[in-house]
Amino acid sequence: MNLSEKNFNKIFHVFLCLIAIAMIFRKPCSLLIILFSVFSLIYVKKLKFSKTAWILVVCIASPLLLELLFFWNNDSLSKGLKAVEKSTSLLLFPIFIIGHYQRVKFLKLAETYSIATTMMMLFFLTRFYVVYPDLVNKYLSRIDLWEMGYKFADSIGIHAPALNMHLAFVSICAFYFVFYSFQNKEKSTFKILRIIVFLLSFFFVLLVNTRMALLNALIGFLVVFIFEIKPRFNIKKMILTAITVLLVLGSILFAFIQKNPYMKEKYSTVTFAYMDKVGKLDEIDHPEIYAFNSLATRLSVWKSAWELSVKNLPFGVGASDGKPELNKYFKATNQQFLAKYEFPTHNQFLDFLLKFGILGPLVAAFYILSIGYIGYDLKNAIIISFFILFFTSNLTDDFLLRFDGIAFSGFWFSVFSSYWLQQKAILDINQKAV
Repeated sequence: MNLSEKNFNKIFHVFLCLIAIAMIFRKPCSLLIILFSVFSLIYVKKLKFSKTAWILVVCIASPLLLELLFFWNNDSLSKGLKAVEKSTSLLLFPIFIIGHYQRVKFLKLAETYSIATTMMMLFFLTRFYVVYPDLVNKYLSRIDLWEMGYKFADSIGIHAPALNMHLAFVSICAFYFVFYSFQNKEKSTFKILRIIVFLLSFFFVLLVNTRMALLNALIGFLVVFIFEIKPRFNIKKMILTAITVLLVLGSILFAFIQKNPYMKEKYSTVTFAYMDKVGKLDEIDHPEIYAFNSLATRLSVWKSAWELSVKNLPFGVGASDGKPELNKYFKATNQQFLAKYEFPTHNQFLDFLLKFGILGPLVAAFYILSIGYIGYDLKNAIIISFFILFFTSNLTDDFLLRFDGIAFSGFWFSVFSSYWLQQKAILDINQKAV
């Protein structure tokens, strides 16, 4: 099938945009990944790899390679295959994106992704208002505000922490492009539109209201501010800009807290309640009411996961057996609350330690820290913010178990790697010219 280079590049870019935007929807995104892979295979001769590119492919595929290496340790063949299937995007993305690294338009992709995802969330918020008026009225009356973000996420079909991890990155990208528009002296219309997109994107982070995502969004804003302001503005302008940004974000937070007073409780007493009951949550009266979202519950799970991991060194319990074995351990240690709700590890490094033994957390760290290296080497605020977001999110959750975490990280890691290769190629050309 003949296709001009120009048309191929357009179709390739459209595929990347659609996959990025559809990432929060497993089935549509899976279909797009399959179509993208078929398209890339039809034009397989266009793929080009250097030695460095292959190293990046192996790096991105490392969690999948770990699954394959320890496949023998699974008690269930079908569950083992399912675990491998969830991670296949970690091989498809680097091959079919890095293989076309020169065609990746990083900034254009990030901007399209941030705008389209924000508009999509606006549509789902409108839908939520129309389809669930009783819930909306309840929240406006300040009743059960703790469940608001989770109900909104459920209406879309995704777990709230996963959705808000995506939305935090969207908001960071939108914040970056606000500065980008001023630095490139774009028309006022574009500046205003980008500011609106940023404010909307941050509103959705607050609406879903998960703790790590909000913290990471604020850290990401700080990273973008430092990287984008410091090299271009004098100290006086930096201070004025910083004050303006703080006033805007502070006003948004203040207004939201006024409408959602549960936030103050959630980020203080709810989070740090019952710290003396770690490993003894059943001593709490109705722990499912008072301790479900507390740090004490997380620490109790981590304590059990660590104890069980140590017992199963050096190779772990197997990829398909991590959660069942952990639940058995909850029962064996008489932790009925944890056993009833079958809590996962909520820590990716502990999860990989439990499943794969000593090698597990090393691979998880290698995978995530590699993103950080690319961001640091490029001095790119978006990539560094993504690294911080994904690293810290996996300290309190296990996103390399879920499609929306595996595909999310694998896709953007491949895009970042392509951008890194582009910059290295430009640097090489400039050095040869000198």
